[in-house]
Amino acid sequence: MQKRYLKGYSPILWVIPVIFLGVFLFIPLFSIFNLAVQSASRGIAEIDWSRVWNTLGFTIWQATLSALLTILVGLPAAFLFGRFVFPGKKVLRILATLPFILPTVVVAAGFNALIGPNGWLNLVVMQFFHLSQPPIQILNSIYAILLAHVFYNTAVVIRTVGAALEHMDSRLEEVSRTLGASPWRSFWKVTFPLLRPALASATLLVFLFDFTSFGVILLLGGPQFATLEVEIYYQTVQLLNLPFAAILSVIQMVCTLILTVMILRGGGGVAVPVASHTQSNISKSMHSWKEKMFVMGMVTILVILLVFPLGALTLRSVTKTTIDGNGSESLSPTLTLDYYQELFVNRRGSVFYVPPVEALRNSLLYALAATIIAIIIGGLASYALIQKNQINFLFDPLLMLPLGTSAVTLGLGFIVTLALLPNSRDFYPFLIPVAHSLVALPFVVRVIQPALASIPNSLKQAAATLGAAPLMVWFKVELPIIARAVAVAALFAFSISLGEFGATSFLSRPDLPTLPIAISRFLNLPGSLNYGQALALATILMFVCALVMILIDLFNVRTEMN
Repeated sequence: MQKRYLKGYSPILWVIPVIFLGVFLFIPLFSIFNLAVQSASRGIAEIDWSRVWNTLGFTIWQATLSALLTILVGLPAAFLFGRFVFPGKKVLRILATLPFILPTVVVAAGFNALIGPNGWLNLVVMQFFHLSQPPIQILNSIYAILLAHVFYNTAVVIRTVGAALEHMDSRLEEVSRTLGASPWRSFWKVTFPLLRPALASATLLVFLFDFTSFGVILLLGGPQFATLEVEIYYQTVQLLNLPFAAILSVIQMVCTLILTVMILRGGGGVAVPVASHTQSNISKSMHSWKEKMFVMGMVTILVILLVFPLGALTLRSVTKTTIDGNGSESLSPTLTLDYYQELFVNRRGSVFYVPPVEALRNSLLYALAATIIAIIIGGLASYALIQKNQINFLFDPLLMLPLGTSAVTLGLGFIVTLALLPNSRDFYPFLIPVAHSLVALPFVVRVIQPALASIPNSLKQAAATLGAAPLMVWFKVELPIIARAVAVAALFAFSISLGEFGATSFLSRPDLPTLPIAISRFLNLPGSLNYGQALALATILMFVCALVMILIDLFNVRTEMN
Protein backbone atom coordinates (compact mmCIF):
# COMPACT_ATOMS: atom_id res chain seq x y z
CA MET A 1 0.00 0.00 0.00
CA GLN A 2 2.85 2.36 0.81
CA LYS A 3 4.39 1.68 -2.63
CA ARG A 4 1.10 2.62 -4.25
CA TYR A 5 1.00 5.72 -2.05
CA LEU A 6 4.41 6.78 -3.30
CA LYS A 7 4.13 5.99 -7.01
CA GLY A 8 0.52 5.79 -7.99
CA TYR A 9 -0.70 9.32 -7.60
CA SER A 10 1.61 11.39 -9.80
CA PRO A 11 -0.98 12.05 -12.56
CA ILE A 12 -3.59 12.96 -9.95
CA LEU A 13 -1.22 15.38 -8.22
CA TRP A 14 -0.67 17.16 -11.53
CA VAL A 15 -4.38 17.86 -12.09
CA ILE A 16 -4.71 20.99 -9.95
CA PRO A 17 -1.35 22.58 -10.99
CA VAL A 18 -2.08 21.95 -14.68
CA ILE A 19 -5.60 23.39 -14.41
CA PHE A 20 -4.22 26.40 -12.55
CA LEU A 21 -1.51 27.02 -15.17
CA GLY A 22 -3.97 26.39 -17.99
CA VAL A 23 -6.57 28.87 -16.77
CA PHE A 24 -4.33 31.64 -15.46
CA LEU A 25 -1.23 31.32 -17.67
CA PHE A 26 -1.93 29.59 -20.97
CA ILE A 27 -5.36 31.07 -21.66
CA PRO A 28 -4.12 34.67 -21.13
CA LEU A 29 -1.02 33.98 -23.26
CA PHE A 30 -3.18 32.39 -25.97
CA SER A 31 -5.48 35.43 -25.89
CA ILE A 32 -2.47 37.67 -26.54
CA PHE A 33 -1.27 35.43 -29.35
CA ASN A 34 -4.73 35.33 -30.92
CA LEU A 35 -5.06 39.12 -30.78
CA ALA A 36 -1.62 39.55 -32.33
CA VAL A 37 -2.46 37.16 -35.20
CA GLN A 38 -5.74 38.94 -35.87
CA SER A 39 -4.04 42.32 -35.84
CA ALA A 40 -1.29 41.17 -38.20
CA SER A 41 -3.76 39.53 -40.60
CA ARG A 42 -5.80 42.71 -40.85
CA GLY A 43 -2.86 44.76 -42.01
CA ILE A 44 0.79 43.93 -41.58
CA ALA A 45 1.76 47.03 -43.53
CA GLU A 46 -0.02 49.25 -40.98
CA ILE A 47 2.17 48.05 -38.12
CA ASP A 48 5.03 50.36 -37.22
CA TRP A 49 7.71 47.68 -37.61
CA SER A 50 10.54 50.18 -37.26
CA ARG A 51 9.33 50.93 -33.73
CA VAL A 52 9.08 47.21 -33.02
CA TRP A 53 12.64 46.45 -34.14
CA ASN A 54 14.08 49.54 -32.46
CA THR A 55 12.42 48.56 -29.19
CA LEU A 56 13.60 44.96 -29.49
CA GLY A 57 17.11 46.11 -30.37
CA PHE A 58 17.36 48.40 -27.36
CA THR A 59 15.98 45.67 -25.10
CA ILE A 60 18.64 43.21 -26.23
CA TRP A 61 21.40 45.83 -26.11
CA GLN A 62 20.71 47.02 -22.58
CA ALA A 63 20.22 43.44 -21.32
CA THR A 64 23.53 42.37 -22.86
CA LEU A 65 25.42 45.34 -21.44
CA SER A 66 23.78 44.92 -18.03
CA ALA A 67 24.61 41.21 -17.95
CA LEU A 68 28.26 41.83 -18.85
CA LEU A 69 28.63 44.49 -16.16
CA THR A 70 26.92 42.21 -13.64
CA ILE A 71 29.33 39.38 -14.42
CA LEU A 72 32.23 41.82 -14.20
CA VAL A 73 31.21 42.71 -10.62
CA GLY A 74 29.64 39.41 -9.58
CA LEU A 75 32.45 37.05 -10.54
CA PRO A 76 35.08 38.68 -8.28
CA ALA A 77 32.41 38.95 -5.58
CA ALA A 78 31.76 35.21 -5.88
CA PHE A 79 35.49 34.58 -5.39
CA LEU A 80 35.43 36.89 -2.39
CA PHE A 81 32.74 34.84 -0.63
CA GLY A 82 33.89 31.47 -1.94
CA ARG A 83 37.60 31.75 -1.22
CA PHE A 84 38.24 34.06 1.72
CA VAL A 85 37.34 34.41 5.37
CA PHE A 86 37.14 38.00 6.61
CA PRO A 87 35.36 39.98 9.36
CA GLY A 88 31.73 40.76 8.56
CA LYS A 89 31.49 38.12 5.84
CA LYS A 90 28.14 36.77 7.02
CA VAL A 91 26.54 40.22 7.25
CA LEU A 92 27.90 41.26 3.86
CA ARG A 93 26.63 38.03 2.32
CA ILE A 94 23.10 38.75 3.58
CA LEU A 95 23.30 42.34 2.31
CA ALA A 96 24.58 41.11 -1.05
CA THR A 97 21.66 38.70 -1.49
CA LEU A 98 19.00 41.12 -0.21
CA PRO A 99 18.66 43.08 -3.50
CA PHE A 100 17.38 39.97 -5.28
CA ILE A 101 14.08 40.09 -3.38
CA LEU A 102 13.78 43.88 -3.14
CA PRO A 103 10.91 45.42 -5.14
CA THR A 104 11.89 47.56 -8.11
CA VAL A 105 10.22 50.60 -6.58
CA VAL A 106 12.47 50.29 -3.52
CA VAL A 107 15.54 50.11 -5.74
CA ALA A 108 14.33 53.13 -7.72
CA ALA A 109 13.70 55.07 -4.53
CA GLY A 110 17.12 54.06 -3.16
CA PHE A 111 19.02 55.27 -6.21
CA ASN A 112 16.84 58.38 -6.27
CA ALA A 113 17.80 59.09 -2.67
CA LEU A 114 21.48 58.58 -3.50
CA ILE A 115 22.07 60.04 -6.98
CA GLY A 116 18.78 61.78 -7.81
CA PRO A 117 18.33 65.56 -8.13
CA ASN A 118 17.34 65.69 -4.45
CA GLY A 119 19.61 62.81 -3.45
CA TRP A 120 22.46 62.86 -0.98
CA LEU A 121 25.22 63.09 -3.55
CA ASN A 122 23.76 66.18 -5.22
CA LEU A 123 22.80 67.82 -1.91
CA VAL A 124 26.30 67.40 -0.50
CA VAL A 125 27.97 68.71 -3.67
CA MET A 126 25.55 71.63 -3.92
CA GLN A 127 26.11 72.51 -0.26
CA PHE A 128 29.90 72.25 -0.51
CA PHE A 129 30.28 74.24 -3.75
CA HIS A 130 27.29 76.57 -3.14
CA LEU A 131 25.53 75.50 -6.34
CA SER A 132 21.90 76.31 -7.14
CA GLN A 133 21.28 73.33 -9.45
CA PRO A 134 22.06 69.63 -9.03
CA PRO A 135 25.33 69.03 -10.90
CA ILE A 136 24.99 65.23 -11.19
CA GLN A 137 22.34 64.17 -13.67
CA ILE A 138 22.36 60.36 -13.74
CA LEU A 139 18.67 59.57 -13.36
CA ASN A 140 16.67 59.17 -16.57
CA SER A 141 19.79 57.91 -18.29
CA ILE A 142 21.17 54.55 -19.38
CA TYR A 143 23.70 54.76 -16.55
CA ALA A 144 20.97 54.62 -13.91
CA ILE A 145 19.47 51.57 -15.63
CA LEU A 146 22.79 49.75 -15.75
CA LEU A 147 23.61 50.58 -12.11
CA ALA A 148 20.23 49.29 -10.92
CA HIS A 149 20.54 46.07 -12.95
CA VAL A 150 23.99 45.38 -11.53
CA PHE A 151 22.63 46.13 -8.06
CA TYR A 152 19.78 43.69 -8.60
CA ASN A 153 21.48 40.74 -10.23
CA THR A 154 24.90 40.57 -8.60
CA ALA A 155 23.26 38.27 -6.04
CA VAL A 156 22.46 35.76 -8.80
CA VAL A 157 26.13 35.51 -9.79
CA ILE A 158 27.29 35.32 -6.17
CA ARG A 159 24.80 32.58 -5.40
CA THR A 160 25.39 30.52 -8.56
CA VAL A 161 29.14 30.85 -9.08
CA GLY A 162 29.86 31.11 -5.35
CA ALA A 163 28.10 27.80 -4.70
CA ALA A 164 30.21 26.15 -7.41
CA LEU A 165 33.37 27.55 -5.85
CA GLU A 166 32.41 26.32 -2.38
CA HIS A 167 32.01 22.76 -3.67
CA MET A 168 35.20 22.75 -5.72
CA ASP A 169 38.03 20.49 -4.64
CA SER A 170 40.92 22.71 -3.59
CA ARG A 171 43.46 19.95 -4.34
CA LEU A 172 43.05 20.51 -8.07
CA GLU A 173 44.49 24.00 -7.88
CA GLU A 174 47.13 22.90 -5.41
CA VAL A 175 48.34 20.24 -7.84
CA SER A 176 48.53 22.73 -10.71
CA ARG A 177 50.48 25.17 -8.55
CA THR A 178 52.83 22.38 -7.45
CA LEU A 179 53.51 21.60 -11.12
CA GLY A 180 54.66 25.17 -11.65
CA ALA A 181 51.52 26.91 -12.91
CA SER A 182 51.15 30.59 -12.07
CA PRO A 183 48.00 31.73 -10.19
CA TRP A 184 46.52 33.12 -13.43
CA ARG A 185 47.29 29.98 -15.44
CA SER A 186 45.94 27.80 -12.66
CA PHE A 187 42.70 29.77 -12.70
CA TRP A 188 42.39 29.74 -16.50
CA LYS A 189 43.27 26.06 -17.00
CA VAL A 190 41.76 24.48 -13.87
CA THR A 191 39.25 26.71 -12.09
CA PHE A 192 37.55 28.42 -15.01
CA PRO A 193 36.63 25.24 -16.93
CA LEU A 194 34.99 23.88 -13.77
CA LEU A 195 33.11 27.15 -13.24
CA ARG A 196 32.01 27.50 -16.87
CA PRO A 197 28.60 25.73 -16.48
CA ALA A 198 27.70 27.77 -13.40
CA LEU A 199 28.91 30.98 -15.03
CA ALA A 200 26.94 30.29 -18.21
CA SER A 201 23.82 29.55 -16.16
CA ALA A 202 24.25 32.76 -14.16
CA THR A 203 24.83 34.82 -17.31
CA LEU A 204 21.68 33.50 -18.99
CA LEU A 205 19.61 34.07 -15.84
CA VAL A 206 20.89 37.63 -15.47
CA PHE A 207 20.25 38.33 -19.15
CA LEU A 208 16.70 36.98 -18.80
CA PHE A 209 16.00 39.15 -15.76
CA ASP A 210 17.43 42.22 -17.53
CA PHE A 211 15.55 41.43 -20.73
CA THR A 212 12.24 41.36 -18.84
CA SER A 213 13.07 44.30 -16.57
CA PHE A 214 10.17 46.71 -16.20
CA GLY A 215 10.14 48.78 -13.02
CA VAL A 216 13.82 49.75 -13.27
CA ILE A 217 13.41 51.00 -16.85
CA LEU A 218 10.14 52.79 -16.15
CA LEU A 219 11.18 54.52 -12.93
CA LEU A 220 14.88 55.19 -13.53
CA GLY A 221 15.20 55.34 -17.30
CA GLY A 222 12.45 57.70 -18.26
CA PRO A 223 10.16 57.70 -21.31
CA GLN A 224 13.03 57.93 -23.81
CA PHE A 225 14.17 54.40 -22.94
CA ALA A 226 11.50 52.00 -24.16
CA THR A 227 12.16 48.29 -23.75
CA LEU A 228 9.57 45.73 -24.81
CA GLU A 229 8.14 45.74 -21.27
CA VAL A 230 7.82 49.52 -21.08
CA GLU A 231 6.45 49.78 -24.61
CA ILE A 232 3.79 47.14 -23.87
CA TYR A 233 2.76 49.11 -20.79
CA TYR A 234 2.77 52.40 -22.70
CA GLN A 235 0.71 51.04 -25.60
CA THR A 236 -1.80 49.41 -23.23
CA VAL A 237 -2.30 51.94 -20.43
CA GLN A 238 -1.72 55.24 -22.19
CA LEU A 239 -2.65 54.63 -25.84
CA LEU A 240 -5.09 51.74 -25.33
CA ASN A 241 -3.50 50.13 -28.40
CA LEU A 242 -3.97 46.51 -27.37
CA PRO A 243 -3.26 45.00 -30.83
CA PHE A 244 0.18 46.59 -31.05
CA ALA A 245 0.89 45.68 -27.42
CA ALA A 246 -0.10 42.07 -28.22
CA ILE A 247 2.37 41.93 -31.12
CA LEU A 248 5.16 43.17 -28.84
CA SER A 249 4.17 40.62 -26.20
CA VAL A 250 4.33 37.74 -28.69
CA ILE A 251 7.83 38.81 -29.74
CA GLN A 252 8.86 39.00 -26.12
CA MET A 253 7.34 35.60 -25.31
CA VAL A 254 9.29 34.00 -28.15
CA CYS A 255 12.53 35.55 -26.91
CA THR A 256 11.99 34.62 -23.26
CA LEU A 257 10.92 31.09 -24.22
CA ILE A 258 14.19 30.62 -26.11
CA LEU A 259 16.15 31.93 -23.13
CA THR A 260 14.26 29.70 -20.69
CA VAL A 261 14.89 26.62 -22.83
CA MET A 262 18.60 27.50 -23.02
CA ILE A 263 18.74 27.85 -19.23
CA LEU A 264 16.99 24.53 -18.61
CA ARG A 265 19.00 22.63 -21.24
CA GLY A 266 22.21 24.06 -19.84
CA GLY A 267 21.40 22.65 -16.41
CA GLY A 268 20.46 26.01 -14.95
CA GLY A 269 17.49 26.72 -12.80
CA VAL A 270 16.06 29.28 -10.48
CA ALA A 271 18.81 30.91 -8.46
CA VAL A 272 17.31 31.21 -5.01
CA PRO A 273 19.78 33.43 -3.13
CA VAL A 274 19.81 32.08 0.40
CA ALA A 275 22.82 33.06 2.47
CA SER A 276 24.59 29.82 3.29
CA HIS A 277 26.17 29.01 6.64
CA THR A 278 28.32 26.28 5.11
CA GLN A 279 31.94 27.26 4.97
CA SER A 280 33.84 26.52 1.81
CA ASN A 281 36.39 23.76 1.99
CA ILE A 282 38.85 26.11 0.31
CA SER A 283 38.05 29.29 2.24
CA LYS A 284 41.16 30.82 3.71
CA SER A 285 42.38 33.85 5.56
CA MET A 286 44.22 36.64 3.82
CA HIS A 287 48.00 36.25 3.79
CA SER A 288 49.68 38.16 0.95
CA TRP A 289 49.20 41.87 0.38
CA LYS A 290 47.55 41.11 -2.98
CA GLU A 291 44.88 39.02 -1.25
CA LYS A 292 44.31 41.73 1.34
CA MET A 293 44.01 44.39 -1.37
CA PHE A 294 41.57 42.21 -3.31
CA VAL A 295 39.36 41.58 -0.29
CA MET A 296 39.35 45.21 0.83
CA GLY A 297 38.72 46.44 -2.71
CA MET A 298 35.80 44.07 -3.34
CA VAL A 299 34.25 44.75 0.06
CA THR A 300 34.43 48.48 -0.67
CA ILE A 301 32.85 48.05 -4.11
CA LEU A 302 30.03 45.88 -2.75
CA VAL A 303 29.32 48.28 0.11
CA ILE A 304 29.17 51.27 -2.26
CA LEU A 305 27.05 49.44 -4.83
CA LEU A 306 24.74 47.43 -2.58
CA VAL A 307 24.65 49.20 0.80
CA PHE A 308 24.88 52.90 -0.04
CA PRO A 309 21.58 53.11 -1.98
CA LEU A 310 19.67 51.38 0.83
CA GLY A 311 21.37 53.45 3.52
CA ALA A 312 20.72 56.64 1.55
CA LEU A 313 17.04 55.68 1.26
CA THR A 314 16.67 55.10 4.99
CA LEU A 315 18.51 58.27 6.03
CA ARG A 316 16.83 60.45 3.40
CA SER A 317 13.37 59.37 4.60
CA VAL A 318 14.05 60.87 8.04
CA THR A 319 15.97 63.98 6.93
CA LYS A 320 14.34 67.35 6.46
CA THR A 321 15.44 69.54 3.55
CA THR A 322 14.98 73.28 3.26
CA ILE A 323 14.20 75.46 0.28
CA ASP A 324 16.56 78.36 -0.31
CA GLY A 325 15.81 81.64 -2.03
CA ASN A 326 16.50 80.20 -5.48
CA GLY A 327 13.89 77.49 -5.03
CA SER A 328 16.37 74.64 -4.76
CA GLU A 329 16.78 72.23 -1.86
CA SER A 330 19.71 72.37 0.48
CA LEU A 331 20.92 69.96 3.11
CA SER A 332 19.59 70.25 6.64
CA PRO A 333 20.91 67.99 9.42
CA THR A 334 17.55 67.94 11.19
CA LEU A 335 16.06 64.49 11.61
CA THR A 336 12.30 64.23 11.38
CA LEU A 337 9.47 61.71 11.19
CA ASP A 338 7.19 64.12 9.32
CA TYR A 339 7.19 62.02 6.15
CA TYR A 340 6.02 58.99 8.08
CA GLN A 341 3.36 60.95 9.93
CA GLU A 342 2.07 62.38 6.66
CA LEU A 343 1.31 58.89 5.45
CA PHE A 344 -1.86 59.02 7.54
CA VAL A 345 -2.98 62.53 6.51
CA ASN A 346 -5.07 63.56 3.51
CA ARG A 347 -3.41 66.95 3.19
CA ARG A 348 -5.30 68.06 0.07
CA GLY A 349 -8.70 66.71 1.16
CA SER A 350 -9.09 64.81 -2.12
CA VAL A 351 -12.02 62.42 -2.40
CA PHE A 352 -9.79 60.13 -4.51
CA TYR A 353 -7.12 59.95 -1.84
CA VAL A 354 -6.24 56.50 -0.52
CA PRO A 355 -4.14 56.55 2.67
CA PRO A 356 -0.80 54.82 2.16
CA VAL A 357 -1.52 52.68 5.21
CA GLU A 358 -4.42 51.18 3.21
CA ALA A 359 -2.02 50.44 0.36
CA LEU A 360 0.14 48.59 2.89
CA ARG A 361 -2.90 46.66 4.09
CA ASN A 362 -3.82 45.77 0.49
CA SER A 363 -0.29 44.56 -0.20
CA LEU A 364 -0.26 42.39 2.92
CA LEU A 365 -3.62 40.81 2.04
CA TYR A 366 -2.58 40.18 -1.56
CA ALA A 367 0.74 38.73 -0.40
CA LEU A 368 -0.98 36.41 2.08
CA ALA A 369 -3.41 35.16 -0.58
CA ALA A 370 -0.62 34.74 -3.16
CA THR A 371 1.49 32.81 -0.65
CA ILE A 372 -1.31 30.38 0.12
CA ILE A 373 -1.97 29.79 -3.59
CA ALA A 374 1.72 29.35 -4.44
CA ILE A 375 2.33 26.92 -1.55
CA ILE A 376 -0.68 24.77 -2.45
CA ILE A 377 0.10 24.62 -6.19
CA GLY A 378 3.86 24.38 -5.69
CA GLY A 379 3.51 21.75 -2.98
CA LEU A 380 1.34 19.49 -5.15
CA ALA A 381 3.72 19.91 -8.08
CA SER A 382 6.73 19.17 -5.87
CA TYR A 383 5.16 15.94 -4.64
CA ALA A 384 4.42 14.94 -8.22
CA LEU A 385 7.98 15.69 -9.35
CA ILE A 386 9.68 13.45 -6.77
CA GLN A 387 7.75 10.40 -7.93
CA LYS A 388 9.16 8.17 -10.64
CA ASN A 389 6.80 8.75 -13.53
CA GLN A 390 7.45 9.50 -17.18
CA ILE A 391 4.75 12.15 -17.15
CA ASN A 392 7.04 14.34 -15.03
CA PHE A 393 9.36 14.87 -18.00
CA LEU A 394 6.43 16.55 -19.75
CA PHE A 395 5.13 18.68 -16.90
CA ASP A 396 8.37 19.68 -15.18
CA PRO A 397 9.22 22.36 -17.81
CA LEU A 398 5.71 23.80 -17.48
CA LEU A 399 6.50 24.90 -13.94
CA MET A 400 9.40 27.00 -15.24
CA LEU A 401 7.33 28.82 -17.87
CA PRO A 402 6.24 31.56 -15.43
CA LEU A 403 9.96 32.32 -15.00
CA GLY A 404 10.17 33.09 -18.72
CA THR A 405 6.88 34.98 -18.84
CA SER A 406 7.14 38.58 -17.81
CA ALA A 407 4.65 39.94 -15.30
CA VAL A 408 3.79 42.73 -17.76
CA THR A 409 2.82 40.19 -20.42
CA LEU A 410 0.81 38.32 -17.82
CA GLY A 411 -1.04 41.49 -16.83
CA LEU A 412 -1.79 42.28 -20.48
CA GLY A 413 -3.05 38.71 -20.96
CA PHE A 414 -5.53 39.10 -18.12
CA ILE A 415 -6.81 42.37 -19.59
CA VAL A 416 -7.22 40.90 -23.08
CA THR A 417 -8.91 37.76 -21.74
CA LEU A 418 -11.42 39.70 -19.62
CA ALA A 419 -12.01 42.46 -22.18
CA LEU A 420 -15.30 40.95 -23.39
CA LEU A 421 -16.77 40.57 -19.91
CA PRO A 422 -19.00 43.30 -18.49
CA ASN A 423 -17.48 45.18 -15.54
CA SER A 424 -14.22 43.33 -16.10
CA ARG A 425 -12.32 45.69 -13.77
CA ASP A 426 -14.25 44.23 -10.86
CA PHE A 427 -12.26 41.01 -11.33
CA TYR A 428 -8.85 42.72 -11.28
CA PRO A 429 -8.36 42.70 -7.47
CA PHE A 430 -8.93 38.93 -7.43
CA LEU A 431 -6.42 38.37 -10.23
CA ILE A 432 -3.59 40.29 -8.52
CA PRO A 433 -2.72 37.52 -5.99
CA VAL A 434 -3.09 34.94 -8.77
CA ALA A 435 -0.56 36.79 -10.91
CA HIS A 436 1.77 37.13 -7.92
CA SER A 437 1.54 33.41 -7.17
CA LEU A 438 2.44 32.57 -10.77
CA VAL A 439 5.58 34.70 -10.50
CA ALA A 440 6.52 32.99 -7.22
CA LEU A 441 5.67 29.43 -8.30
CA PRO A 442 9.08 28.44 -9.79
CA PHE A 443 10.85 29.62 -6.63
CA VAL A 444 8.44 27.72 -4.38
CA VAL A 445 8.96 24.47 -6.31
CA ARG A 446 12.75 24.85 -6.28
CA VAL A 447 12.72 25.19 -2.49
CA ILE A 448 10.19 22.48 -1.55
CA GLN A 449 11.16 19.80 -4.07
CA PRO A 450 14.72 19.17 -2.76
CA ALA A 451 13.40 18.88 0.80
CA LEU A 452 10.87 16.26 -0.29
CA ALA A 453 13.45 14.38 -2.34
CA SER A 454 15.77 14.21 0.69
CA ILE A 455 13.28 12.19 2.78
CA PRO A 456 14.36 8.53 2.83
CA ASN A 457 11.67 6.16 1.62
CA SER A 458 12.58 3.88 4.52
CA LEU A 459 11.06 6.33 6.99
CA LYS A 460 7.74 6.41 5.17
CA GLN A 461 7.77 2.66 4.61
CA ALA A 462 8.47 2.05 8.30
CA ALA A 463 5.55 4.26 9.31
CA ALA A 464 3.27 2.48 6.84
CA THR A 465 4.44 -0.91 8.10
CA LEU A 466 3.47 0.12 11.63
CA GLY A 467 -0.06 0.78 10.38
CA ALA A 468 -0.01 4.51 9.73
CA ALA A 469 -2.40 5.72 7.03
CA PRO A 470 -0.95 7.85 4.17
CA LEU A 471 -2.29 11.03 5.75
CA MET A 472 -0.74 10.13 9.09
CA VAL A 473 2.58 9.35 7.35
CA TRP A 474 2.54 12.80 5.81
CA PHE A 475 1.60 14.51 9.08
CA LYS A 476 4.00 12.64 11.38
CA VAL A 477 6.97 11.97 9.08
CA GLU A 478 7.10 14.24 6.06
CA LEU A 479 5.68 17.50 7.38
CA PRO A 480 8.21 17.89 10.25
CA ILE A 481 11.07 17.32 7.79
CA ILE A 482 9.86 19.76 5.12
CA ALA A 483 8.45 22.36 7.52
CA ARG A 484 11.48 24.65 7.23
CA ALA A 485 11.52 24.40 3.44
CA VAL A 486 7.82 25.24 3.29
CA ALA A 487 8.43 28.22 5.57
CA VAL A 488 11.25 29.47 3.33
CA ALA A 489 9.10 28.99 0.22
CA ALA A 490 6.26 30.88 1.88
CA LEU A 491 8.59 33.73 2.81
CA PHE A 492 9.88 33.94 -0.75
CA ALA A 493 6.35 33.95 -2.17
CA PHE A 494 5.27 36.56 0.36
CA SER A 495 8.18 38.89 -0.41
CA ILE A 496 7.79 38.48 -4.19
CA SER A 497 4.10 39.32 -3.96
CA LEU A 498 4.69 42.22 -1.61
CA GLY A 499 6.95 43.97 -4.12
CA GLU A 500 5.50 42.83 -7.46
CA PHE A 501 5.02 45.81 -9.76
CA GLY A 502 4.68 44.61 -13.38
CA ALA A 503 1.34 42.78 -13.44
CA THR A 504 -0.02 44.94 -10.62
CA SER A 505 0.48 48.11 -12.67
CA PHE A 506 -2.06 46.69 -15.16
CA LEU A 507 -4.53 45.21 -12.68
CA SER A 508 -4.45 47.66 -9.76
CA ARG A 509 -7.52 49.89 -9.36
CA PRO A 510 -7.11 53.50 -8.16
CA ASP A 511 -9.14 52.74 -5.04
CA LEU A 512 -7.15 49.57 -4.23
CA PRO A 513 -3.47 50.38 -4.76
CA THR A 514 -0.65 48.23 -3.50
CA LEU A 515 2.41 49.59 -1.74
CA PRO A 516 4.64 49.56 -4.88
CA ILE A 517 1.92 51.35 -6.86
CA ALA A 518 1.59 53.99 -4.12
CA ILE A 519 5.38 54.52 -4.05
CA SER A 520 5.45 54.91 -7.83
CA ARG A 521 2.66 57.49 -7.68
CA PHE A 522 4.41 59.54 -5.01
CA LEU A 523 7.73 59.42 -6.91
CA ASN A 524 6.02 60.82 -10.01
CA LEU A 525 4.32 63.68 -8.13
CA PRO A 526 6.10 67.03 -7.67
CA GLY A 527 7.00 68.46 -4.28
CA SER A 528 9.30 67.51 -1.44
CA LEU A 529 6.42 66.15 0.66
CA ASN A 530 5.42 63.61 -1.99
CA TYR A 531 9.07 62.72 -2.47
CA GLY A 532 9.53 62.19 1.26
CA GLN A 533 6.41 60.05 1.52
CA ALA A 534 7.64 57.87 -1.35
CA LEU A 535 10.95 57.35 0.45
CA ALA A 536 9.16 56.60 3.74
CA LEU A 537 6.97 53.96 2.10
CA ALA A 538 9.95 52.49 0.27
CA THR A 539 11.90 52.29 3.54
CA ILE A 540 9.05 50.43 5.23
CA LEU A 541 8.87 47.98 2.33
CA MET A 542 12.66 47.56 2.35
CA PHE A 543 12.74 46.66 6.05
CA VAL A 544 9.91 44.14 5.59
CA CYS A 545 11.89 42.46 2.79
CA ALA A 546 15.06 42.58 4.91
CA LEU A 547 13.21 40.87 7.75
CA VAL A 548 12.09 38.17 5.31
CA MET A 549 15.67 37.68 4.14
CA ILE A 550 16.92 37.37 7.73
CA LEU A 551 14.25 34.79 8.51
CA ILE A 552 15.19 32.82 5.39
CA ASP A 553 18.82 32.88 6.46
CA LEU A 554 17.91 31.68 9.95
CA PHE A 555 16.03 28.70 8.52
CA ASN A 556 19.21 27.72 6.60
CA VAL A 557 17.40 25.52 4.08
CA ARG A 558 19.23 23.95 1.16
CA THR A 559 17.80 25.01 -2.22
CA GLU A 560 17.99 23.30 -5.56
CA MET A 561 19.57 25.09 -8.47
CA ASN A 562 18.85 22.54 -11.20
